[in-house]
Amino acid sequence: MPRVTFAVPSRKRRKRALERAKGFYGASSKQIRTVYDAVDKANANAYIGRKLKKREYRGLWTIRINAACRSLGTTYSKFINGLKKAQINVNRKVLADVAVKDPEAFKVFVEKAMAALK
Repeated sequence: MPRVTFAVPSRKRRKRALERAKGFYGASSKQIRTVYDAVDKANANAYIGRKLKKREYRGLWTIRINAACRSLGTTYSKFINGLKKAQINVNRKVLADVAVKDPEAFKVFVEKAMAALK
């Protein structure tokens, strides 16, 4: 029975890892054992980064809404509470966009939210 080598699949696997490590510093882009570690670490950090990005954007939207609310004489928490009581379901991303691009429309949201609190 002839001896079987796995040269083609292993070369393909190594080549794929080396492609992912292009641009890494020093041995992290050259030596295959180090490359595997570097690529695994990079993938883990990329996964974490995707989660952090969502968190950071929500914080940014909150800051923008709060700034717009304070310029109209209320606070973020009162505004959100008023929206819930008025049963206005608009997400924070849209609210932040309206607050920045169309202050008049945002003022209408604030007025309805404050009316619902009274």
